[in-house]
Amino acid sequence: MDMHGSAVESQSGLPTPSPRDPLLGPDSDMDVQGYKWVRWRVWLCRLAALLSLGLLLVVFHWRPRLAVLARCCSCPLAFADILLIRDSFDQRHVVEVLTEEMEDSSVELLGELEDNEWRDTVQLHKEEKTLLRYYLFEGLRYIWMARKGAFCRVSVLNENWTRKDLYDFQKGLSHLEQSSRRRMYGPNLIDVPVKPYIRLLFEEVLNPFYVFQVFSIILWMVDQYYIYAICIFLISVLSIVFSLYEIRKQSVTLRNMAQFVTNVTVRRNSGVEECVSSEELVPGDCLIIPQEGLLLPCDAALLAGECLVNESMLTGESVPVLKTPLPTGEARYSSETERRHTLFCGTQLIQAKGGGSDVVAVVTSTGFFTAKGSLVSSIMHPQPTDFRFYQDSFKFLFLLGFVAFFGSVYSFVVLFRTDVTWLELVIRSLDLVTIAVPPALPAAITTGTIYAQGRLKSQGIFCISPPRINICGKVSLFCFDKTGTLTEEGLDVWGVMEGGTAGFSELVPDPRLLSPGPMLSGLACCHTVTLLQGQPIGDPLELKMVESTGWTLQEPEGDGKVLDAEFGGHRVLAVLKPPPSRGPSTSEAMAIVRRFPFASALQRMSVVTVARGGHSPLAFIKGSPEMVASLCRPETVPPQFSSELSSFSSEGLRVLALAYKPVDGNTDLRTIERGEVEKDMRFLGLLMMKNLVKPESAKVIDVLRLANLRSVMVTGDNILTAVNVAKSCGMVGVDEMVIFVNATPHTAQSMPTLNFSLEEGGAPDAQTSIVTRSLYQGGFDYHLAINGKSFAALCNHFPEYLPKVLLRATVFARMAPDQKTQLMKELQKLNYRVGMCGDGANDCGALRAADVGVSLSEAEASVASPFTSKTENISCVPLLIREGRCSLVTSFSLFRYMALYSLIQFCSVLVLYTVRTTMADLQFLFCDLFVVTLLAIMMGRGGPGEELHPCRPSASLLALPVLGSLLVHTCMIVLGQLAALFITTSQDWFVPLNSTLFGVANLPNMENTSVFSLSAFQYIIMAVVVTKGYPHKKPLFFNWIFLCLLLVLFAVTTWLVLYPGPVIGPLLKLHNFLDMDFKMVLVAVAALNFLICFVVEVLVDNGILNCLRALRGKRQSKKQYKRLNTLLCESPSWPPLNQTLSPTEHTVIQCS
Repeated sequence: MDMHGSAVESQSGLPTPSPRDPLLGPDSDMDVQGYKWVRWRVWLCRLAALLSLGLLLVVFHWRPRLAVLARCCSCPLAFADILLIRDSFDQRHVVEVLTEEMEDSSVELLGELEDNEWRDTVQLHKEEKTLLRYYLFEGLRYIWMARKGAFCRVSVLNENWTRKDLYDFQKGLSHLEQSSRRRMYGPNLIDVPVKPYIRLLFEEVLNPFYVFQVFSIILWMVDQYYIYAICIFLISVLSIVFSLYEIRKQSVTLRNMAQFVTNVTVRRNSGVEECVSSEELVPGDCLIIPQEGLLLPCDAALLAGECLVNESMLTGESVPVLKTPLPTGEARYSSETERRHTLFCGTQLIQAKGGGSDVVAVVTSTGFFTAKGSLVSSIMHPQPTDFRFYQDSFKFLFLLGFVAFFGSVYSFVVLFRTDVTWLELVIRSLDLVTIAVPPALPAAITTGTIYAQGRLKSQGIFCISPPRINICGKVSLFCFDKTGTLTEEGLDVWGVMEGGTAGFSELVPDPRLLSPGPMLSGLACCHTVTLLQGQPIGDPLELKMVESTGWTLQEPEGDGKVLDAEFGGHRVLAVLKPPPSRGPSTSEAMAIVRRFPFASALQRMSVVTVARGGHSPLAFIKGSPEMVASLCRPETVPPQFSSELSSFSSEGLRVLALAYKPVDGNTDLRTIERGEVEKDMRFLGLLMMKNLVKPESAKVIDVLRLANLRSVMVTGDNILTAVNVAKSCGMVGVDEMVIFVNATPHTAQSMPTLNFSLEEGGAPDAQTSIVTRSLYQGGFDYHLAINGKSFAALCNHFPEYLPKVLLRATVFARMAPDQKTQLMKELQKLNYRVGMCGDGANDCGALRAADVGVSLSEAEASVASPFTSKTENISCVPLLIREGRCSLVTSFSLFRYMALYSLIQFCSVLVLYTVRTTMADLQFLFCDLFVVTLLAIMMGRGGPGEELHPCRPSASLLALPVLGSLLVHTCMIVLGQLAALFITTSQDWFVPLNSTLFGVANLPNMENTSVFSLSAFQYIIMAVVVTKGYPHKKPLFFNWIFLCLLLVLFAVTTWLVLYPGPVIGPLLKLHNFLDMDFKMVLVAVAALNFLICFVVEVLVDNGILNCLRALRGKRQSKKQYKRLNTLLCESPSWPPLNQTLSPTEHTVIQCS
């Protein structure tokens, strides 16, 4: 048996929760290795831990993998006690294999189940106990399946359920079945662990940052720096207390949001209904939904009745959604494709309507396997941030570590010659490490992010992932949903045009003017509008459509039997009544008896209606014109269908098509399937709705364009409508061409094809050739537009063209939700930093897959995306990018300042060690606490610039300008301190220190005072030099608190140099120079130091170091989209207009 394995993933189609996985958690290529305890190794490790005074346990805490390798030996997964898991991000996790004893009766039951997989989940041991072996990873339960030879998600047991299987569960589970399933699936809890304070304290203290702090404090105490050590100890304690409070507070908040236990009513196979705790629910349980609704504790498929559901917590969409019963049949059930028939965990059921009978649902997922559970898991275990700034910061710490090492070697050599004791030698060498590697560096660089998060919150933008704020500063492309994001949510009916075999009728601007007939009835009935407390509620488009007809909606009251009897005994969902008519002809009331709600993947919805007495059953369908026309009998579709659709769509109108057909009166309408309803339809006509572009959209797109940020539209609407909106909001310029990308998939009759056609396909050949020639010569800017079907064919059959299309495409139309998510990932493969802004409804997966996802929602925060904005337009996008750039620049400034602070102090100590002295305890305290800490805290307060600059800030700490400026500043620091020292020693009144003493015993002395005085100025100088303003931050003087602090500290430091006084001077161990001219020279040296560093920084900012890059020659960009753009600009035949390409006939442009 293999010692390695894979965690076999279920294929359960849940709402796409996070970019980590389109389904539920760790990727399917998760590698699992088995290990078994070795007793002698365990005891040997315990002995080593004892001899090392616990140091080995600390190492094991930091590197759990080492603990496993030291205590265990590799073994087959079937016998493993411990598992070592490597996820798709190459991160390693250690989990323990757990066992649970199964009852004999449960085993017998499992053997009788139809699915043989259940029998593999148990293992018989010699002790004649039947044990279930499983482990928990990121909340998900994985069970051992012997036949597969792997640990599989427990959801594999129910992932292949069909609709028929779910309807079979309607009779309920027995107590025995329920008990055995509960042992298998575990409790129905989204359990967010809240660790006790003791454990949190233990883990926090063992953080490498605090271990380094403890080491430093012990070293300082041994070195008799008592006051400084005590102050740092108190600050560390306060920091730990605050950190523990925040961590526990966040855990409690997340647990309160995630964990929910209530009482629910379930049906047993005996027919008895029981009230049980939701914690006991298992897949297969039959739920009885109360009419007043409830907060759902699991995922469930709705089998009977209708439910009005508020899903804002999961999607950010505030409009309630009507859920209808799952269609019958043998098809496999998937919660993703059956969203309109699935009740998701964490959503609020506002009301349930059963029409006199029970509203019934069957549990399909529990715990972390639910939609809510997967999203909570993505918050608890976020995707590792692949951001260069964070990666470089750790590399830079190692660089400072090397500096500390060489400094320690130098100090060792210098001090060894001075005949100090070995203890003093070791302490002094180690002390340099605590100086050169500032332990407060990781905490300091988060200051800018904290300030930015506060500013965003004050402007109605809420963030659940603060590290992504810095990533906002590097966004290079932003995608926008159309409806409700770029355009108004509400639509106005623009007109109706009936169609038939003879063609289209005249445009009717008001549906009320239509003659009674199927078209008017379809507009009134084909929707999912419902009543809540007497008020119609539903999709804004459908609300406008129903309102335009003048018909009124009525729903059954009580058990609904009165209305059922009135309409021939059919179960009535809603009744639509026409307005009173004064004319001779009038429409009659119609009852909706069956609904098949709109699905993005299907691009349509349908209803079945009957007239009074149950007569004249009709089926109506409404949806995208292309889809509806494809479901109609060809002879009923007007010949001018395509031209009329293109004409209306080009004007930016939202176009829907309607069709109908009579239904056989002998058909059982309660069980009729959707596929039977939606075929052989008769085309009725087109409904045009005006979807106005929000006034802010064009302004924001223009701001992004001027900032060299690419804007892309991703919508489910018609491609011509999308192109019109793109032109209206400025994504496509007036003088820019649109080229449509048309790709067809492989069929039995034809091979895949790909072609590029100009926006107006009817252009004469001569004109087309002129346009083509100008296009290739750079005379025209152009944009590609592609729909969902072509996008799928392009990905499957023309992958070599996909990057080039993505580079030039601005409009993606008719995109399904999973295609939007795929688009985000494909753009990221080109090294774009991708932003996505949508309303959260169908964009949930894309919002979480993007580097920066912004959901426009009234909710304060939802798990739909990292950012949630209360503003109803995209004006939040430039604000978010500006704050991201400001935060990134601030983090850069703080990082450089903390590095320079450590180098200033490092140089001061080395210089003073060389002359057999050092800095005093309170001198360290003054510099670290009263100067550096205050400056670092206030430096981050600066707000973002008013405008977005075309140039994005750098994210690399190891770039030439950063390292070059740090090197020059370090040289200026050393030269400044040496200048102060040499000027002091050159004075006539200079008295050398006592060469027989070393360190603090030599204080106060002239050398120490001169070097300390200049270094104190240097801390202030560097704070000014590295604080960046324009263009990504407001100028320094806007941060008036920081400016005032600089002036105060400069005044205090000048006072300490010129006149320290009889109290402060001795306290800080400062020598009192009597020569005022010499003191003024020290101030002048500091001023010169500032001037040189400031000029150097300005020159570096203006590219003075670019001459060094010129010496090495021009290099290709590391970003693939930039390299590809260069190649496409040089390509004389891209895009290949008016050519039909096949997978074997193409010229590939590759990026190496």
